[in-house]
Amino acid sequence: MKYLDTVMELVIGFMALFIITKMIGKRQISQITPFDFISAIVLGELLGNAIYDKEIGLLYIISTLLLWGVLMVLVELITQKFRKTRGFLEGNPSIVIRQGLIDRKELNKNKIDINELLNMLRQKDVFSVREVEYGILEADGKMSVLKKSKYTQPTIEDLGLTKKPSYLPFALIIDGEIVLDNLKNSGFDEKWLQIQLNNQGFDRAKDIFYAEWKQDEGMHIVPMKEKA
Repeated sequence: MKYLDTVMELVIGFMALFIITKMIGKRQISQITPFDFISAIVLGELLGNAIYDKEIGLLYIISTLLLWGVLMVLVELITQKFRKTRGFLEGNPSIVIRQGLIDRKELNKNKIDINELLNMLRQKDVFSVREVEYGILEADGKMSVLKKSKYTQPTIEDLGLTKKPSYLPFALIIDGEIVLDNLKNSGFDEKWLQIQLNNQGFDRAKDIFYAEWKQDEGMHIVPMKEKA
C-alpha cells in the first residue's frame, strides 16, 4: 500500500506541475528571471517533501501546489497589467558599458567584477572591451552587446579587402594590479608597461582599473577615475 500511495502521489504531483507550467505560459530557459528560478526550486521542494513525508496526504500535496501555482500566475498577471511593477518583480537591465566606457558603479551594483565582465563579453564573441559601444546586463543575467561601428559588418570579406591577422588581447592590469602572467605571455616586462602608462599620462598601475594590450591596436586603458 505504501508503494501504491507513493506512485499515486508522484503521478498526481507530476500532473499538477504540468498544469502549473501550462498556466504560467511558455518561456525559454534563457528568459527565466531570478524570481522564476527561485519559484521553480520552491515548487520542486514542496512536491518532494510532500511525497516522501508519511504524515502528508494527497490533499495537502494538491492544495500546496495549487496555492503556489496561483501565486506564480498572479505575479505574472501583475507584471503584464502593471508596467511599474516589472522592475521590482522581474528586474531591470543595467548598462555596464556606456559609449565605450565601463560603468564601475553599475558593475558594483550588480556584484560583477572585471573578470566576470570579460567572460560575458567573450561569450558574445567580443574579445576586447574596446569593441563595445554599449554593454547591457539583462534581468536574466545575460549580456547584450552593441559593437562600435568599426567592428560591425560589413566584414572585410564583403568589401573584398585584404585579410589581416587577428590578435588576442592581453589583460595587463586589473583592479590596479599588474597581471604578471599575461605581461610575460605578451612578451613584455614591467619596464615596458611603465613606459606605455607614462605615454598615456599615467604614473602607476594603481591608477588603472583595466588595461589591455593588442598587437595591432596597442594599449587600451580604463582609469580608476575618469579624467575631467
